Amino acid sequence: MSTVNPADQPAGAQPGRLRGFHPGWYGVVMGTAIVGIIGYQNPGQLGGLAQAAQAFGVLMVGLSALLAVGLGIPYVARWLRYPDAARADLANPALGALYGTFPAGILVLAVGIATVGPSVMEQQTAAALVAILAVVGIGLAVVASVVFAAQLFLSPRVEPQVANGAWFIPPVVTIIAPMVLGPLAPYVAPADLPLLVFAGYALWGMGFFLFVLVASLLFDRLVFHPLPPVPLAPSVWIGLGPLGVGGLALLGIAKVGAPLWGDAAAVVGILSSIAATALWGFGLWWLAAAAVLLVAYRRRGPLPYGLGWWAFTFPLGAFTASTLALGRGWQAGAIEGLAAVLFLALVVAWVVVSVSTLRAVRSGAAWRR
Repeated sequence: MSTVNPADQPAGAQPGRLRGFHPGWYGVVMGTAIVGIIGYQNPGQLGGLAQAAQAFGVLMVGLSALLAVGLGIPYVARWLRYPDAARADLANPALGALYGTFPAGILVLAVGIATVGPSVMEQQTAAALVAILAVVGIGLAVVASVVFAAQLFLSPRVEPQVANGAWFIPPVVTIIAPMVLGPLAPYVAPADLPLLVFAGYALWGMGFFLFVLVASLLFDRLVFHPLPPVPLAPSVWIGLGPLGVGGLALLGIAKVGAPLWGDAAAVVGILSSIAATALWGFGLWWLAAAAVLLVAYRRRGPLPYGLGWWAFTFPLGAFTASTLALGRGWQAGAIEGLAAVLFLALVVAWVVVSVSTLRAVRSGAAWRR
């Protein structure tokens, strides 16, 4: 890494930090926002915690917005100031997919604003913010998905051992998109609603079928090759993201498109619920498999901190949110109870990862590759 003039850096930064800014930093935004989105919904529906849950949700989504701005500035500045370093990361099979965290963080933040926004601002203001973030996030999501795949296709040689869970991130981004379009439905003309629903299903298909392709590559890699290096251990958890978000997106599109289905709206809703439940079942298996692999890694030795630890937050949060939605949709108290337990585990994971990240920032370890 070449020396960087301190004048090129933000105040208080050390030389080299901007040039070496990690492409996965926006995972912090994703992991923080999902905690607020779920917390706002009061998992377990405990009456005494209703107001506290809403306040907690607003606080966490607000924090994710601040993080999005604070991390977004160096994220964009690096591309403008050091495009060679940014492109080098994009071409790296192990790092390139992490650029997907940027549009993903934007879209998850948009979902967070759509969830908690009406309680702290005018609905139209919240909708305008969601619309702006949706346009930027969806555009970047499609670009990130296509560009990263093209990098893999055109690379002289990509070894099977390079495949890792981070490759799921681009598919996760486009699957999130329908969840951002749904809140905008009340603000579009009735004649434009079919296009909105069409876009939701198209983006869902784009992401989900890419997820299937990547999952097959990762399964092959885990079965026929040694486990990925220890720093990539958390990446296996990322597979929970497409499964959790995929189910939520199906439920959301069915609800938004109800005026288009006419008498068939109930049938579409039931089929969407069944499909989301099937994805949830696969997610439950994935959660168990990821936990088993994590134990296997821990038996080999300690798991050194890295930004990859944020993979323990958003994917688990996406699965938790899906569990909560299905528990309420099926009116199954046991499933909602499970969602409450998963949410507590998510909060613990967020606290542990956040404290570890702050320590790494203070020590400088967060800036080392």
